[in-house]
Amino acid sequence: MAEERPESLEREIEETRERLAATIDQLVDRTSPKNFVRREIASVKATFIDEDGNPRTENILKVVGGVAGLVAVLVVIRRVTR
Repeated sequence: MAEERPESLEREIEETRERLAATIDQLVDRTSPKNFVRREIASVKATFIDEDGNPRTENILKVVGGVAGLVAVLVVIRRVTR
């Protein structure tokens, strides 16, 4: 193994430091609560609104149907238990 020059070691250390700093910045950005909430809101919006800004009626109807079904089940259970 050839002995490396101090200049090349310093350059390698500096490059490693820069890569580590970039990685830490990415992790901080990904785990920021504000950014996390922003990504989740965008994800939910994408479920109900397409790229052109039009509503995705099939997904909206699924959710409305599920909520209506849940309410109906709760009403039936409440009437049966009385």
